[in-house]
Amino acid sequence: MSLGSNLIDRDRKHLWHPYTQMLTCPDPLPIARGEGVYLYTEDGRKILDGISSWWVNIHGHAHPKLNAALAAQARELEHVMFAGCTHRPAVELAERLVDVIPSGLNRIFYSDNGSTAVEVAIKMALQYWRNRGEPQRQTFITLHHAYHGDTVGAMSASEDSVFTRAFSRLLFPVVRAHAPYCYRCPLGLRRESCQMDCLGDLERSLKEHGGKIAAVLVEPMLQGVGGMIVWPAEFLAGVRALCDQHGVLMIADEVLTGFGRTGRMFACEHASISPDILCLSKALTAGYLPLGVTAATEAIYEAFLSQDRGKTFFHGHSYTANPLACAVAIASLDLFGESDVLGRIGRLENQLHASLDPLRTLPRVGDVRVIGGVGVVELQGDEGYLDQIGPRLTAAFLERGLLLRPLGNVLYFMPPYVITDLETEWAIGQIRTVLAGL
Repeated sequence: MSLGSNLIDRDRKHLWHPYTQMLTCPDPLPIARGEGVYLYTEDGRKILDGISSWWVNIHGHAHPKLNAALAAQARELEHVMFAGCTHRPAVELAERLVDVIPSGLNRIFYSDNGSTAVEVAIKMALQYWRNRGEPQRQTFITLHHAYHGDTVGAMSASEDSVFTRAFSRLLFPVVRAHAPYCYRCPLGLRRESCQMDCLGDLERSLKEHGGKIAAVLVEPMLQGVGGMIVWPAEFLAGVRALCDQHGVLMIADEVLTGFGRTGRMFACEHASISPDILCLSKALTAGYLPLGVTAATEAIYEAFLSQDRGKTFFHGHSYTANPLACAVAIASLDLFGESDVLGRIGRLENQLHASLDPLRTLPRVGDVRVIGGVGVVELQGDEGYLDQIGPRLTAAFLERGLLLRPLGNVLYFMPPYVITDLETEWAIGQIRTVLAGL
């Protein structure tokens, strides 16, 4: 029995993997190690990680500098509770983040992951208004095709879908507005001639619900799980303007888009705007350890300062501000400063445009979208995430040594930034060959 098959036999006994159907899904990949853009299986296969291990890895697997930062921190302090304590990595990371995130966000609240970063933002916005004497502001506006995570509040803010339907009795209602899904425009318009008419739906919702709205929550420039929907920057600018006009908070969920994914350090930069609350995770630690950040303005922070303990933000996690995670996040930010990471993403974006745009001529291809280091090919069809083309494509790419996980009929390529031009060319070649054979 090979090491790989032995591992799979042991895996089957106890593990429950996410997003699997136990009777139909193939065995999980037995990964032994990673290096750069590659994963190596226990049975000797070399597989290019085309999705950055669920969008978290940006500098490549087993990066020497990140490894060293993690080891050095482990020799000093592995963890201490963050309620009543503090430590150098958490303080330094907060200072570093405030220097690079959109201006005006100068208070950093730590949690564990992307879902909890959003959960914190929702609770923070709700209690902000309560502390200010406006408890009627309890409604959130989110967008169609949104996905904000798997905790109850994050699911409530997400679009009704296969991810949330089984838990519908647990979810609180939100108001939903149109997203700028230009390929499937909700108004039947064409991007070349429209005037961001889809913003009108958000404007109508803000007018209708008026003083009951707590915040508008969006994934700026790139909606992920909902279909890798790339926005015009004008829509994002319009969201900020409407929030200002109607006096409501704007929450930007940059769990996916933060740290260079869209070609800017943060997606909000595409429209030169700052939200009132910003959610970060995934690439925050370059794929090493779970860590979440919810950043807020000083005005929001001050609404919680009081002699009245009832105005305290009672939210915390056992592993809040874990020193190991903070140390790796600091080292990741160092890499952005030491090498031209954003320049590399710009070159990758140009290569993705040049290589993927010709795929529009293939019979099954409906749309091609590129933003920063993310390339998207949407195939024709309306079945969404449950479209069986997804598992078929995953298997076909694995046979060729490429790890991709299509969102149903939406295929995307989101590699670590350290991928070379030749490696990108090879990966796009596999995509071209597989799609041409459909």
